[in-house]
Amino acid sequence: MTALPIRQPVRIIGIDPGLRRTGWGVIEADGNRLIYVACGSVEPPDDLPLSSRLLAIHQGLAAVLSSHQPAEAAVEQTFVNKDGVATLKLGQARGVAMLAPAMFGISVAEYAPNQVKKTVVGAGHAEKAQIAMMLKILLPKAEPPSADAADALAIAITHAHHRQSTALRLRVAGL
Repeated sequence: MTALPIRQPVRIIGIDPGLRRTGWGVIEADGNRLIYVACGSVEPPDDLPLSSRLLAIHQGLAAVLSSHQPAEAAVEQTFVNKDGVATLKLGQARGVAMLAPAMFGISVAEYAPNQVKKTVVGAGHAEKAQIAMMLKILLPKAEPPSADAADALAIAITHAHHRQSTALRLRVAGL
């Protein structure tokens, strides 16, 4: 008789990229059980040039990654709006948010904002207040200091729910 493999909890970081505030949230997924670890945000000063703000985001995320040592990462996809310049700048922050975990050898999954809302709340056009309410239910010990940290926890939860299918898609694609 062979023993079944012991299921190991996986530590996940969710990242909500932004130039003013990049939210991060760390959880552990143990099967269907979600455990809050930590959350916060990286907030570079507004008066810094863009390159310095991006560097500050990278350094802040690197410190979080080093401290909490997640095994997997998830980042919210960029929402494209009518302001092309703002979208481009957000894309640069998102690039840093994807680069930081990759530099630690951590795989990075991406989720659309509507998929995050639908996973956490059950509706793809949920309001931030609804996300905050569901976080209190799913992660009762979490007290995010900002909406960005709350969104990052929601991204981590989304990855916890979809990580199996995401890994399968990557294997099928040969990545």
